[in-house]
Amino acid sequence: MKSFLALLPRLNDWSPAAKTWRQDLIAGLTVAIVALPLALAFGVTSGMGAQAGLITAIIAGAVAAIFGGSNLQVSGPTGAMTVVLVPVVASHGPQGVLFVSLLAGVILIGLAAARLGQLVQFLPIPVVEGFTAGIAVVIALQQFPNALGVDDATGDKVWQVAFDAIMKFIASPNFAPLVMALAVAALMLIGGRWGPGIPFSLIAVVVATVFTQFAGLDTPTIGQLPTGIPAPSLDFIDLSTLQALVPSAIAVAALAGLESLLSATVADGMRVGERHDPDRELFGQGLANIASPIFGGIPATAAIARTAVNVRAGARTRLAALSHAVVLAAVVYFLGTLVSQIPLAALAGVLLATTVRMVDRHGLRALLRSTKRDAIVLVLTFAITVVLDLVIAVVAGVVVAIVLALRSVAQSGRVRAVPVSSADHSAEEKELFAQHVVAYRLEGPLFFAGAHRFLTGLADVGEVRVVILRLSYLTNLDATGARILGEAIEHLERRGIVVALSGASMAHLATLRCLSVAKTQFADGRVFNKTEDAIAWAKQRVHSKIARGIIPPSSAVTPKSPSSAAPSEGDER
Repeated sequence: MKSFLALLPRLNDWSPAAKTWRQDLIAGLTVAIVALPLALAFGVTSGMGAQAGLITAIIAGAVAAIFGGSNLQVSGPTGAMTVVLVPVVASHGPQGVLFVSLLAGVILIGLAAARLGQLVQFLPIPVVEGFTAGIAVVIALQQFPNALGVDDATGDKVWQVAFDAIMKFIASPNFAPLVMALAVAALMLIGGRWGPGIPFSLIAVVVATVFTQFAGLDTPTIGQLPTGIPAPSLDFIDLSTLQALVPSAIAVAALAGLESLLSATVADGMRVGERHDPDRELFGQGLANIASPIFGGIPATAAIARTAVNVRAGARTRLAALSHAVVLAAVVYFLGTLVSQIPLAALAGVLLATTVRMVDRHGLRALLRSTKRDAIVLVLTFAITVVLDLVIAVVAGVVVAIVLALRSVAQSGRVRAVPVSSADHSAEEKELFAQHVVAYRLEGPLFFAGAHRFLTGLADVGEVRVVILRLSYLTNLDATGARILGEAIEHLERRGIVVALSGASMAHLATLRCLSVAKTQFADGRVFNKTEDAIAWAKQRVHSKIARGIIPPSSAVTPKSPSSAAPSEGDER
C-alpha cells in the first residue's frame, strides 16, 4: 500500500505554482499554440481523425500533468503512436484503438508498480537514435497521400502506401496539395531558424487555410469536428481479436514508456535542479492512456518537442502542462468551425517539417563514425523500424547490441576504479598526494550496461583537488560508455575537482573526440599519454596552489575511494 501511495500526486507538486503561476500560464499558452497543429496532424495520420488528436492532447495532457512524474512534461499524440495505430484502425476501427490503449495503460501502471522505470537508462543510445530516425522516416512516408492529394493509396506497409500514392499522383497529378505541403514545411523550417520563438507551424496552417478559402482550391480539409463523445464498447472483443491486438498494445506501452522517460530526462537537463520520478511518470502515462480513448482519443505519451517548448517558454510547475490542455479545450469549444476548414495538405506539411526536426543529424553522424558496433546497431534499428515494425526494431537493436558487446568482452571484463599512488616520491610527497590528488584506473570495458556502475563509483570520490583517470587498461569504449565517462568528468568538475586523463589508446581518444567528450581536457592539455606525466602535472599544480596560499601545505582530509577499488603499484602508462 505504501509503495502504491508513492505513485500518487503530492501537495508539493503544486505548491510552487503559487509563486510561478504567471510564467506557467504563459508557457502553457505558448505550448498550446505549438501543439494545436501537431495534435490535428497526428490525429489525421492515425486514421482516427483530427478531433481524436485534439481530444488526446486535452485529456491525456491533463491527466499526465496531474499524475506524471515530471514537473515539465507535456503529453499528447505523437508520431510514433500513429505508426502503431494505423493498422489497428484499418483492421478493427475505433474500438480496436480503445482496447489497445486501455491494455497499454494497464501495462504501464504494472511497470510503475514494479518499479521498472529506471530500466530505460540501459537502452543503448544507437538503438534510441536509430529508432527515432526510423520513426521520422515512417511519419514522413505517411504524409505522402495527403501531400500528393491522393485519397485511395493502398498497401500493407507504410512505404508501400507511399509508393502507391506516388504512382497514382504521376498518373493523375494535382500540384496544389503538393505545393501547399512543401510551402508549409519550408515556412516552418526556414522561419524556425530565423525566429525560434515564433509559432510558424500555426502561422503556416492559418495562411494555408485562408488561401484555400479565397482561392477556391479543391483540396480535402479536416471536416466538421464531432460535438459528442463516442460511446466506448469492448463487445466486439473475442479471443482471436484479442490475440491480434495484444502485440499492438505492448508496442504502445513500450513507446509510451520509452518516449516519456527519454523526454523527462531531456527536460531535467534543461532546468537546473529538476529531477523526475520515472515510476510516477509511467503511472501517469498509464492513466492517461486509459482516460484518452474513453473520450474518443488515441494513445498518448510525453513529447520531447512540446516539452522543450514548455521549458524554454519559462514553465516551472505542472500548471503549465495543465493550462496547455485547458487552452486546447477552449479551441475545440469556440473555434471548431474554423478548425474544420484546415486543409489536410497543410497538416501534412507540418508533419514533414516535424520529421526533419526529429532527426539529430550531428548525433547520427557521430554515432556512425564512433565504432563499428554502434553503427551496425543504429543502421539495423533504423532499417527494421522503416521496413517492418517498431517493437521488432527495438528488440532486435537491443539484442544485437548485447551480442556485439558480449563478443567484444569475451573474457568477461569489467569496469573498476583503482586508486594508485606514485612510487617515486618521498614519504612527505606521498602524504601530500594522499591529501590532494587521487588517481583511478579504469579496467576492462566501458559499455552501455556497465558504464552506470562506473559513474556511481566516482560519485564517492572524497574532497581532493585533482583526479587522474587512467585509461590504459580500458579494453572497450562505445558511444554510451564515452558519454557516461563525460558525465562523470562533468560531475567531478562541478564539485571543483580538476580532472586529467592518461593512457588512453588512439582508438579511445578518437571515440572521445568524435562524441565531444572531455572537450575541456583536450583543450587545456590535460590528456596525457603516460600516467607519470599526469602525476608530474598534478604535483606541479598542487605545489603551485600551496605556494600561492590557496591550499594549506598539510591537511587531515583523506580521499575516499570506491568500495570495490584496490590499490595498485602503478603501470607502464
